[in-house]
Amino acid sequence: MSLDSPSEHPPGPNAADQPPLRVGLVGAGPWARTMHARMLAAGPETQLAGVWARRPEAAAETAAPYDAPVAASFEELLDLSEAIAFAVPPAVQAELAVRAARAGKPVLLEKPLGPDLASARKVAEAVAEHGVVSQLVLTKRYHPVTREFLRLAAQTEATGARSCYLHGAFLGGEFATPWRLEQGALLDLGPHLLDLLDAAVGPIASVHATGDSRRWIELTCEHTNGAISQASLSGTVRLPAARTRIELYGPGEEIVYDTAELDHEECWPVLRREFASAVRSGVSSPIDAARGLHVQELLEMATATLSR
Repeated sequence: MSLDSPSEHPPGPNAADQPPLRVGLVGAGPWARTMHARMLAAGPETQLAGVWARRPEAAAETAAPYDAPVAASFEELLDLSEAIAFAVPPAVQAELAVRAARAGKPVLLEKPLGPDLASARKVAEAVAEHGVVSQLVLTKRYHPVTREFLRLAAQTEATGARSCYLHGAFLGGEFATPWRLEQGALLDLGPHLLDLLDAAVGPIASVHATGDSRRWIELTCEHTNGAISQASLSGTVRLPAARTRIELYGPGEEIVYDTAELDHEECWPVLRREFASAVRSGVSSPIDAARGLHVQELLEMATATLSR
């Protein structure tokens, strides 16, 4: 049974009735350009307050369509912004998110929080210590179909689940970035499925992994309620489109979650609105840095079994 159902997401104040939240963006890669900058600039709850990246020319290219300032340094971006969004590799995020939290800035974080559990823990501890709002860009969590699936899952006692997240983005193209090619599907795709299985089936107690994260990896999860779930992950298979699917089994009817027909553009207004509302209210949603740390702990379990 889910411990993180959609009903636990309080609506908070209407961010549209507030001044736009000024959010600075760290990063200028493909995900920063195609999602973060566009989402934050679209408003009305937020505005793109500025962009900073280690390559100034890339930052300028990302900021230009929205007439947003280009910050000369991370410190300047902090001064320009009420909150900070990250679209950078996990190791970079782990370092800079701690600095943002220490500066009292709410943070919109990518998954995973960091490249390893120790760095992720530093992010979560900094967020907690300085009392800043945090939110994770677990994109599927913001789609109405995902929330309906979790609502239905909360009403059943699952005994098992099968799932997969498969695509071919690592085979080439702009999303075949160095950190993804090095770490593979476990760190990039694993957070999505582990988060959803933990929420839909019940808290995960242990994770065992087999395979090669850079080719194909299988996860077997044991849940605290006795259920067993499995997840297949790969970023190196040729498919017409990315495939994310969860099949939930128990004494009742099978519940299936499939993203094949989902329009992911529906996620961004929800994500933007909920982040702005959380910052204005000072209360994070359940999809926060603490949740990110929990997911990272599950990733660490999987990594430990692969190295044996």
